Amino acid sequence: MDRKSIFILIFSIAGLIFWFPLVNKLYPPQPPSTEQGLGREDSTVGVGTTPTSTPGPEESGQVPGVEASTTTQITSNAPSIRAVNNPTIPNPVETLLNWENEKVTYAFTSLGGGIKSFTLKEYEQAMSQEESPSPDTVQAPKVTLNAEAAAPAMSIFFGKLNDAPLSYELSQEGSVIQARYIGPDGIFPFDITKTFEPGSNYVVRTSIQIRNKSDAALDLPPHYVVTGTGTPGRPEDTGMHMGLIYQAGEDIEEIKENWFANRTLGCFPGTPRSIHNSQPGRVPWTAVHNQFFTMIAIPDEPAPGLIAQQITLQPPSPEMLQIHPKANQAPKGYQSALSYPSRVLQPGEKVFLDYQLFTGPREYNTLVELSQRTQQEVDTVMGFDGFFGFFAKALLISMNKLNQWGLSYGWAIVAITVIVKLLFWPLTQASTRSMKRMSALQPEMKALQEKYKEDPQKMNRKLMEFMREKKCSPLGGCLPILLQLPVFFGFYTMLQSAIELRGASFLWTPDLSQPDTLFIIPGLEIPFNLWPILMGAAQLWQTSMTPTSPGMDPTQQKIMKYMPLMFVFILYNFSAGLALYWTVQNILSIVQMKLIRNEQTVPTPGSAAIAQAKTTPHVGGPDWGQSYRKTKKKK
Repeated sequence: MDRKSIFILIFSIAGLIFWFPLVNKLYPPQPPSTEQGLGREDSTVGVGTTPTSTPGPEESGQVPGVEASTTTQITSNAPSIRAVNNPTIPNPVETLLNWENEKVTYAFTSLGGGIKSFTLKEYEQAMSQEESPSPDTVQAPKVTLNAEAAAPAMSIFFGKLNDAPLSYELSQEGSVIQARYIGPDGIFPFDITKTFEPGSNYVVRTSIQIRNKSDAALDLPPHYVVTGTGTPGRPEDTGMHMGLIYQAGEDIEEIKENWFANRTLGCFPGTPRSIHNSQPGRVPWTAVHNQFFTMIAIPDEPAPGLIAQQITLQPPSPEMLQIHPKANQAPKGYQSALSYPSRVLQPGEKVFLDYQLFTGPREYNTLVELSQRTQQEVDTVMGFDGFFGFFAKALLISMNKLNQWGLSYGWAIVAITVIVKLLFWPLTQASTRSMKRMSALQPEMKALQEKYKEDPQKMNRKLMEFMREKKCSPLGGCLPILLQLPVFFGFYTMLQSAIELRGASFLWTPDLSQPDTLFIIPGLEIPFNLWPILMGAAQLWQTSMTPTSPGMDPTQQKIMKYMPLMFVFILYNFSAGLALYWTVQNILSIVQMKLIRNEQTVPTPGSAAIAQAKTTPHVGGPDWGQSYRKTKKKK
């Protein structure tokens, strides 16, 4: 490889690594405006600042009850919250009521009358080795959804979203929790009663009742029901796996970080967006999610619209940065709310808003069951839509089945890779043999290229005629790769959201859903991930064994030879499970190539082997080729 090619290769790799950090440094992203309107042009809805969070159960010393709920009264630390809907209570008191079943602990709050947080008892938070608890002394903290949210789930706002929350009185009767608005008369002349019935499979049945308690017809202002806030699953999360997805009419809409960032050409910083309004229509369901967990709200009657906003979360503390030096220092969250227009309520008239709220893992079987029960396509939250989604589903089902048969998830990935390779083995073998024949015919093809080099069109026509005569196809080497691409992208899609891999260990990898960082390279502050390096080494070995296509320019040959290095940098910080699959795939391809190389091939008349034999005296003398042609003519 000449110096120019090496320079171009190094420059390209360096550009891939430093492009986004350089752009962010030259063009720092602007923070999203917090004064943009949430509603349409005729709406008075606005966005306020994110209120300071009140103490949670852990901060206040509250111990969640086991099977039986407990109620603790604490004073809010949010004096900056302006209670516009209830001005007689400038500093309201927050009451927390915890209720739990075998899967979830729900923290209900009186400020907003909703659910402040959801603690999933079956899933532990992902932690680094430095903060891993001792199995004998400390229990690992559990995953908590809606944490640090500006508003509790199922809170309702009138006129303005993110206004100060109304105060509610919490009560419990069996497994039913009720929140009732207790504002003074004359300030907000509506009764609001919310009923929560937690059930199995992470679902809470919620009913909101609004009643005009006055003696006159009243205008109920536009109102918004907050359905949940998606927050990062790990301190290092940059928002790549987070987003909002909902159904609008017959279409599925997905809004992610790149929509809010609003970058020019997808790279250069633009004016960030902070608010997303759905198109006018019916919204049967909405969901926010991170990589492995989701919150889905399914109204009994489709909502008229949806409003989503990007909110700024609290930055990591210095103690957190010591444990997670790569933690995102500007974390974002995505809040979703269903919007309803204003309407006139007659005296005593009631409005009912009923929902099913799912808060749990993005687990395929669980979401399929929820879809069947609600007759809504909420399983699309898995991201298994489109052409590659079919392969992602098949691979996930196969991986789970192999795990049920006793294989760990790491070995299940290896087994699936072997099975896929065996299925494509005949095709790949035929392709490799075709490439081998093409390589043998290369001298004659080069002679044709030299003969017709002044007429490229005629040269290409003669080359195609020659290959048809020899029954060789230039696409023979590309076809197996093209057929395996859906499997690769299916693996990519599946492994990025498969919660089954979360915390699944394999060899030196503690978590197949994350990069297998062994250590941080001193001075460079770059993680050393072994699986992508092994993947690149195996792919370089494979390309060095692959016969070159005849007629390929030497520069193109070098580019194809060192192309695997690009994949190393692209997949370096992806999940270890994906690098494991690609590494095993490359090793199996190397084995197959070695087996084909060891096969004895019989030269065919007119092949490059015979052309070479014409000038080989020991084969049959110097006139062997000419004698062979005479013999062939006689026949």
